[in-house]
Amino acid sequence: MPGSVLKKIARKVIFDNTPRVFLTGLLYALFTSVVSWLAFRLTGLIGLDEVNLRLASGELPGFEIFFSDFRITGIILAALVFMLQPLLDAGFISYCLKLKREQKTDFFDLFNGFIFFFKVIKIFLITFIYVFLWSILLIIPGIVASYRYRQAYYILVDDPGKSALQCISESCLMMKGKKLDLFIIDISFLGWFALNMLVVILIPIPFAIPVVTTWLYPYLGLTRVVFYDEVVSNVAV
Repeated sequence: MPGSVLKKIARKVIFDNTPRVFLTGLLYALFTSVVSWLAFRLTGLIGLDEVNLRLASGELPGFEIFFSDFRITGIILAALVFMLQPLLDAGFISYCLKLKREQKTDFFDLFNGFIFFFKVIKIFLITFIYVFLWSILLIIPGIVASYRYRQAYYILVDDPGKSALQCISESCLMMKGKKLDLFIIDISFLGWFALNMLVVILIPIPFAIPVVTTWLYPYLGLTRVVFYDEVVSNVAV
């Protein structure tokens, strides 16, 4: 099924579930932004906002200023906080899957990833290591590897009884001949991400949650879920 058709199905799901889908998307964006912001601040690295303040005061900060408050303990804490991201991602996938399949949903679905806490973290760590090792060779093999494991969270959410390794293995099989299709779908959203960043720059608000995000996250999430369901149906056949 062409990417344009998958996106059309995703848009229909969104319009059929307005406005709560936007509220859930906003909550997801808020949670992920807080996690990213907190993880960054814990490292001790200074942000662009502080750099801009110093430039405005006439100070020309050197490269070393970025690491002036850098601390190892902060890195460890930041890594632990960042572990919340895959759990939130799994929860959002759970929400989008239910929404697309016309099942009952609510805001608490965003925390469903915590139900499979250890499996989600295991999938995250294993796939991170695999992608990192492939990326050491070249960038392209790393990108290909990342798409090979992309369906692991979806498989887990769809069937929580499966182990992390089983989800990863099934994702590899599922994505044979499909990696380019999903890559093209992701590329088609670059314009939305560019618009999102433009709003962040021009209209900065707390945690950088612009209006565009409330549309982008559900749109992207549901399109990927439609892709997953399409691949699953083809595999089943």
